Amino acid sequence: MDVFADFLEKIEHPQHRDRTEEVLAWIIQKFPNLVPKIAWNQPMFTDHGTFIIGFSVSKNHLAVGPERAGIVHFSDEIEQAGYEQTKQLFRIPWSSPVHFSLLEKMIEFNMLDKANCSTFWRK
Repeated sequence: MDVFADFLEKIEHPQHRDRTEEVLAWIIQKFPNLVPKIAWNQPMFTDHGTFIIGFSVSKNHLAVGPERAGIVHFSDEIEQAGYEQTKQLFRIPWSSPVHFSLLEKMIEFNMLDKANCSTFWRK
C-alpha cells in the first residue's frame, strides 16, 4: 500500500479515504501478482506491463475503469449492482456497497483477456 500512500493522504473526506483504501487493499490481497502503481495521478494495477484496472475519486463516488472492453462485457452486472456507467468507467457512490465479486470478475476478465497483450491499453 506504500505506493498509494500519497494518493490516499490527499483524499480529504475520511470515509472516502477509508473506502478507497479498503478497495485497493482488497485488490492487493486478492491479486498479489498485480503491480500497484500511480499513473496519471490515479491508482491502478497492471499485469506484465498492461493495464488491468484503475480508480479515481470524486465528491460523490469512486470511479472504476476496467477499459471499455470490461464495461461492455459487464454492462448488465454493473447496472444490476446499481452503478452508473459510461463507455470507460462505472461509478460506485460513496453511500453504496462495493460489489467485490463484480470487481473480482472484472479483474480476472482483464487478466485473461490481456494475457498476450504487449501494450498498456488494448488496441
